[in-house]
Parts: sequence; structure tokens; C-alpha cells
Amino acid sequence: MTGRRRDWSKLDESDVRVRPGKGTRPRSKRRPEHADASTAMVIGVDRGRWTCALDDDPTRVVVAMRARELGRTPIVVGDQVDLVGDVSGKVDALARIVRVGERLSVLRRTADDTDPYERIVVANAAELLIVCSLADPPPRTGFIDRCLVAAYAGGLQPVLCLTKSDLAGPEDLIAAYAELDLPVLVTRSDREPDEVRERVTGIVSALVGHSGVGKSTLVNRLVPDAHLRTGVVSAVGKGRHTSVAAVALALPGGGWVVDTPGVRSFGLAHIEPDDIVSAFEEFVEAAEECPPGCGHLGAPEDPDCMLDQVVADGTASPGRLDSLRRLLASRAGHDDPDAPDH
Repeated sequence: MTGRRRDWSKLDESDVRVRPGKGTRPRSKRRPEHADASTAMVIGVDRGRWTCALDDDPTRVVVAMRARELGRTPIVVGDQVDLVGDVSGKVDALARIVRVGERLSVLRRTADDTDPYERIVVANAAELLIVCSLADPPPRTGFIDRCLVAAYAGGLQPVLCLTKSDLAGPEDLIAAYAELDLPVLVTRSDREPDEVRERVTGIVSALVGHSGVGKSTLVNRLVPDAHLRTGVVSAVGKGRHTSVAAVALALPGGGWVVDTPGVRSFGLAHIEPDDIVSAFEEFVEAAEECPPGCGHLGAPEDPDCMLDQVVADGTASPGRLDSLRRLLASRAGHDDPDAPDH
């Protein structure tokens, strides 16, 4: 009878209807292995396109898009990726990124100390060169400290690069960081940066620094055609020159420098105190004995902090603990008020 509910117990297989056009074969979740994929390093990013340099021929630059199976997987400068498709590097050729390798280090920042969103600046860099001028503009220790925190937390070796030593001496600033066992490179505008060149050749290094400290001059001396190469990498998105994104530039003697003109400050909302302590081996074990939530700043903020006991036992120097706590204070937002624009 029309409108009456059917008795489902009396149905058999003849009553089953298959919607036209729909197959009965279950959808496979297996993904292609891409065994023939080419490996490359990401050297530039612009609006959904990634510029990559092939590992077996770094002079061949390939433009790629992210494969659908990767979803929204973040891919940044320095990432090691696997490419399939057209990897010839010809104009208008487009490959696909099908895999992203495990990262050995990550330089992260947030917009400020309250922003919960992390921005990955560069991946897999071995060192972070913190470029700071000794004069014009004067050095900003607040910025240096924050860069050190980001480097230690991300697994990069920080290196302090002091420019314009022909205008002011580096002794006071070097002394301020003596307890950190921090490599220091000193340059001047009227000489070639041979010490810096020797340090960065053969590895991936990221450079950060405020405007006017001489970072661009340094990059141009390390990579003679840096401006031209930056234009090529940044032209992925229909010729627009991108001056706010990280770009990796190949060094003549091997290795890469990653120029990061968009990084003028480091928000540290994503970093925990223990991330910084882990870079100071002599304090790691004591930090594990601290009460939960300890910021390791000492009295009065953390009166029960166990790091003081390490100094009392003679395992570490007072200056070493002072340096650690200065970095912890920077992470907590207690920067030097005389160091603007940190």
C-alpha cells in the first residue's frame, strides 16, 4: 500500500539497487611510492610555488607545486623534498613535491610573545649567523639574545657576526657573550669577509639582522651575483620580486646562505624555558629537579629553582648561569628596555 512502511524482513538481493555510475570497487588508500623521484632542496617560496635546486645538479632550478596527497603540509626554504614530473628546469615546466624529508633543525618565530602561531623561517640550517653592527646603528643586545634563544631551541649553532669594526671596537660586545662559548666573527667594510666565507662554505647557514647592519653587503660579498639570483628565485610567482621571504643562495665554494630579510624580530611564544636550558648541558640535570612550571629565572620569580645549586657545587660558573638567565628573561619578555625593536 502506498505510504505504508515496507517490511524489511521480506526483502532479498533482488531488491538491492545500485546507483548508476558508481562502482562497487572500494577506493584504495595506497599511494604511489615514487621510487624514481629526484631529491632537491627548497630555495624559494612564493604563492603556492616552490623553487628547488636538485641535489645532483644544484645549478638546475626546478619550479614545483605541492602534490595533493601532501595536503597542507608546510614546506619551507631549506626543506629536503622529493620531486616527480618535469624536473628539466625549463621555462614553464612544473614538477610536483611528493615527499618532505625529516628536518634536522628548524628556525621558528612568532609575530610577538603572545602570538600562538609559529612561523617556520628556515629548515635544516646548520648555523644561524646573527649579523650585528658595532656602530651606525649601535648593537642591540635584546635582538641578539632573542636570536640566540631561537637558535638554541631550534637546533642551530648560533654565530655572532659583528660588522663595521672600522667604526667601533668589538671588545665590549664580545665580553658580554664570553660565557656562552659563542663563535664570533668580526668584519669591516673595507676588507673582504674571508673569515665568514670560510665559516659558511660547505654548509647551510641562515643570516638574520636588522636593517642597516650590513647584512646585504655581507651577502653580496659572499655571493657576488646575489641580487641576480634572488630575482630568479623570487620570480616564481609571475615575476614579482619578493623582498620579505627567505631565499637560499648557492655559495661559489659550495653550501648555501639563506637570506632572511623579512625577519626583523623574534617572538618567542612557542619556546619553553627547558628548550633553552637544553643548550646548557651542565644545567640540564638540575632543571629536571625544579618544581613544575619553573621558569629557571631564580629568586624572586622562581625561588625554588635548582640551577643555583649547580653554581654552588662548582659545576658551572656564576657568569654562565647569568648568561643563561639573561636568555630566559628575553624569552619571558623581560628584554633590555634600552634595546628597542627587539
